[in-house]
Amino acid sequence: VPGGRQRCPVASTTGVVAYLLAVIAAFVNALTSVLQRIGVESAPASTTLRMSLMAHAIRRGIWLIGFGLMLVEFALQATALRFGQLSVVQPVLTTELLFLMLILGVWFRYRLGPQEWLGSAIIVVGLGGFFLAAAPAGGNAIPDTRSWVVASVVLIAVITGFIVAALRGPRWWRAASFGAATAVTAAFGAALTKATTTYISEGWGHVLTHAQPYMLAVTGLGTVFLLQNALHAGPITASRTTLVTFNPLVSIVLGITLFADRLRAGPLWVTLEVAALAVLVTGTVILARSPLVAGTRAEGEPGEMLAGARHREMMAPPMEAMP
Repeated sequence: VPGGRQRCPVASTTGVVAYLLAVIAAFVNALTSVLQRIGVESAPASTTLRMSLMAHAIRRGIWLIGFGLMLVEFALQATALRFGQLSVVQPVLTTELLFLMLILGVWFRYRLGPQEWLGSAIIVVGLGGFFLAAAPAGGNAIPDTRSWVVASVVLIAVITGFIVAALRGPRWWRAASFGAATAVTAAFGAALTKATTTYISEGWGHVLTHAQPYMLAVTGLGTVFLLQNALHAGPITASRTTLVTFNPLVSIVLGITLFADRLRAGPLWVTLEVAALAVLVTGTVILARSPLVAGTRAEGEPGEMLAGARHREMMAPPMEAMP
């Protein structure tokens, strides 16, 4: 059918644009997390969940650079969501973890072993496998008020639970819990962004008559605040692992329940989707048990601090072979 052939290139082009923007956003977000981690890692432990942590961060020039990149990442993500589905864009953002490992290894000279790379790769493969098996479609529905209210109540409860969990435990656990809280908040923000970009196509005056842009401002500020606590609480890889794992999963659920994203059904496809999620969990466990992620060094030891890490590694004498 001629009409069908004319629509395919357009759909393909917009899909490629969404993928490309999401990958670039993932790299920018990885760089942002490194710069902001350096900006908050020297803050006193007593600043957790206090505005004094933000005051400490704002006084650091490197944190402000990271904040500027965060705004760039948001613009890239918003544009990607305008062209693509929530269930498509958010899983692609999981490549951020690979970019983070690349930055830590190449620039900061961290000694990344097979366990770190294997865990990172398996996480991305698991999420990518789920994406390929599920083949999300649709995603053009406009959620009604009741759907937004139900989603808001559930997500706020989940975020609160993760924050409470982050108040106790070892540093890696607190960082991972804050990362999970950040991930859920960011996923909610992505859903609000998706709705807002849809309203923008009908005119800015139309946008301001909806609650979603105002909710987006609140979730945006909440994401920034929780992210700083995640970066401050412990090893950067611990927080980023839960963030890049929970964010796409929550986004997939929101895409299905709010925007009517459709996943492949049937015994075979459901089995493949569940298997892909099992691979994801396996990768998370492998990476979580890594000394780099768990932060097994003594608390306060420079090895966990990114500031000056490159200089320390370059000046350190070669490691002798272990017996």
